Amino acid sequence: MRHPRRTAGTVPEAGAPEADAPEVDHRAAGTAALVALFREHQLGLARTALMIVGDRATAEDVVQDAFVDLYRRIDRLTDHDRMLPYARAAVVNKCRTVLRRRKLAFRSGRTHEPPVWSAESAAMLGEERREVFLALRRLPQRRREALVLRYYLDLDEREIAEIMGIGVGTVRSTVSRALAALADLLGEEA
Repeated sequence: MRHPRRTAGTVPEAGAPEADAPEVDHRAAGTAALVALFREHQLGLARTALMIVGDRATAEDVVQDAFVDLYRRIDRLTDHDRMLPYARAAVVNKCRTVLRRRKLAFRSGRTHEPPVWSAESAAMLGEERREVFLALRRLPQRRREALVLRYYLDLDEREIAEIMGIGVGTVRSTVSRALAALADLLGEEA
């Protein structure tokens, strides 16, 4: 924040408004809202990212990057109630970027082995949860994202449509097809 240049010995008039006061108040309010959002939703967003990208370290990086981007844009975010949907969309989009980069690396002969498959992590996950997680990882990206947003974050179809950038009807059909494919992978009846 820049202050107007003052000449030596001058004091601003008492009660005179600072030129940058509204900007400071808006930024402080936005920062406070962002800190509260981080404290309340960071873990859930990291878990969502984990379900999409498959490893904890990358999931945490994705969420941190999303919050850094939010902070950089704090002056442009006037509706603080829209920060959570924006953060969710940012996390999903950053997960997509990670998966695109992995696909590119795979095509060039490099593979990504996520650390979530370690013996320690496998022991921590129940066998049944691990089977569901592995089956979920085998679904196409769009279906996986729809299921994670619907059943893990418990978002309604309208919110999912907004985050994924698709129509509500497309969300319904994608979730339905994803559930059927997941049931097939798990050897259960849909």
